[in-house]
Amino acid sequence: MNWFLNPPVTGQSTILIIRLMAGTVFFWEGILKFVYVNQGVGRFTKLGFPFPVTTAHLIASGEIIGGLLLIFGLFTRVTAFYFIIQMIVAVLSTKIDLYFGRSPLPMPPAPPKMGIWAVLHEIRSDYAQILGCCFLLIEGAGRRSLDFVVSASKKLYRITGITVPESIEQNSPFLPKTKQGKIYAPVQPVH
Repeated sequence: MNWFLNPPVTGQSTILIIRLMAGTVFFWEGILKFVYVNQGVGRFTKLGFPFPVTTAHLIASGEIIGGLLLIFGLFTRVTAFYFIIQMIVAVLSTKIDLYFGRSPLPMPPAPPKMGIWAVLHEIRSDYAQILGCCFLLIEGAGRRSLDFVVSASKKLYRITGITVPESIEQNSPFLPKTKQGKIYAPVQPVH
């Protein structure tokens, strides 16, 4: 559990690009499930999910909130893990029937309409989202994230005590003001 809640935050700042890609797609897909019935309740009804209205609203809310969490980089590992599971369930519940040509959802508009090539074509965005979330699960949110801000505010710094004679300490413009002949300086954060 500690691994989820204390992700590495020293990764490249460019991780923001992956967070924006994955987060915005989940965010707007969540909104679409509320705006268009065929994307939300209708889709879950056709797929045979129990309580399709509740399921659609829970999934849509999770996508909106989770998408925002990824965009801002807060609770990134937990959110990425949630989305990986959600996307695997989505793939299993829609693409297996597409492979056999018996999907309750509309068939692709152009060939291939069934079989492995149809699945590979239709799975492309799901695959990209899963891999993007896998990356965020492993690497964390990076430096440009709220995870970084929270982590930096919680860091415990080791205190290094170096004894300096008081006469040098008082006269040196280069040494920081200290207490009882010791210089206290924060060093690398302890993880």
